[in-house]
Amino acid sequence: MTSPRDPKRKLVPRGKANAQRPDDFDEVLRLIDAARVRAVAAVNTTLIELYWQIGEYISHKIASASWGEGVVEQLAAHIAQKHPGLQGFTRRNLFRMRQFYETYRADEKVSPLVTQLPWTHHLLILSKSKRSEEREFYLRMATSQKWSKRELERQLNGALFEQVVLSPTKVSPPVTLLHPDASSIFKDSYFWVTPFAISRLISARGRVSQS
Repeated sequence: MTSPRDPKRKLVPRGKANAQRPDDFDEVLRLIDAARVRAVAAVNTTLIELYWQIGEYISHKIASASWGEGVVEQLAAHIAQKHPGLQGFTRRNLFRMRQFYETYRADEKVSPLVTQLPWTHHLLILSKSKRSEEREFYLRMATSQKWSKRELERQLNGALFEQVVLSPTKVSPPVTLLHPDASSIFKDSYFWVTPFAISRLISARGRVSQS
């Protein structure tokens, strides 16, 4: 014999008794987003390693006189024929790969950083930086601060390296008399200034430009 149903009791629609708020699903979304970031980073690393290997191959061929520079144009045409629609392997970009390899091959401090940035970032740094210290500076900053292409270009055009590293530090005359090398010491120490301090400088520059 069934008991009479309580008229005050509300029926819960089937399937909603254990319904959770959307906030409870955020952890799953974070896992998905983290996996997507890792996947993009893995693809970028593979692509940069490929460009490095191609640049190394072309560099060695030209250095050994096995190839003239005109052969690179033939290589670009051959790649386009074998892989129609594949982008990024034009004559110009193949020579950039050679430049990329030859620029960083002997720099042990920078070599581990190159796979951490997209190719577009490397093209900007290679085209706008004239010295190895400057390239290292922007590589480290773009990596640690996760700069977009647009932000990196803005800092390059704004000569952040010159402001942080090359701008002479004002040293008072008494200090100069006691320590003649003080200015160069201060300047050298700027190269190892923390990213946090540089970020404060960037923010300050932005406020000034907006005022």
